[in-house]
Amino acid sequence: MYDMGTRKRALALIGQGRSLNSVSKETGASRAAIRSWQTRIEPLQRVGKPCPRCQGTLGPPENPEAYAYLLGLYLGDGCINAHRRGVYFIRIVCDNAWPGLIDACEAAIRSARPDNSVFRVRKDGCVAVTATSKHWPCFFPQHGPGKKHERTIALEPWQQEIVDAHPWEFIRGLVHSDGCRITNWATRLVKGERKRYEYPRYFFTNLSADIRQLYTDTLDTVGVDWRQANSRNISVARRASVALMDTHVGPKY
Repeated sequence: MYDMGTRKRALALIGQGRSLNSVSKETGASRAAIRSWQTRIEPLQRVGKPCPRCQGTLGPPENPEAYAYLLGLYLGDGCINAHRRGVYFIRIVCDNAWPGLIDACEAAIRSARPDNSVFRVRKDGCVAVTATSKHWPCFFPQHGPGKKHERTIALEPWQQEIVDAHPWEFIRGLVHSDGCRITNWATRLVKGERKRYEYPRYFFTNLSADIRQLYTDTLDTVGVDWRQANSRNISVARRASVALMDTHVGPKY
């Protein structure tokens, strides 16, 4: 048997979006008991930390810089799926070739929801960095049914303020998810001799015109020249702009 204080404390932690495992370890109550307290006919009143987006009492995310990066990752390779009891999974899929990116993604998720567990689901050739919370749709109101490129994607005013304050983190998240830095090469005839020369270039590829627009609008604010390479590719190739991207974004690692 558990006293009323333990029950109230456990339900308060659950109300913050904490996992059953972490609450069980902290309070000493079994997961089965906590689950039964959640589902009883006359549940105890839950006193949880208010959601910063649902109720607006806590203001913007605690680490807006990390959030700007995570927003870029989510718009590129992320999704949110409903689970049971109002809980949602966020998944950011990262290629196994970039272990540093996987670490950075996990750190950004932990910064967004420091009380929630983050885990990695290994798949063929990639890792899905995953965390649960009741409030992921509040942090990412772009969540909705269907694929992102089949619906309108627009930032809320509070998100735009964060992107305006941390544009390079947002750009870095987008490039780390759906972009790359490559080395192009070409040949040129010099004094009758054909010579090869190389130059670096950034590409960003996304099917959503809205997400591409968010990317290019943010590039404009930081003074990066870009061009539309084709219907879904944005290219940055001018030397000065590539140098800016190298300073603030760099290749995946």
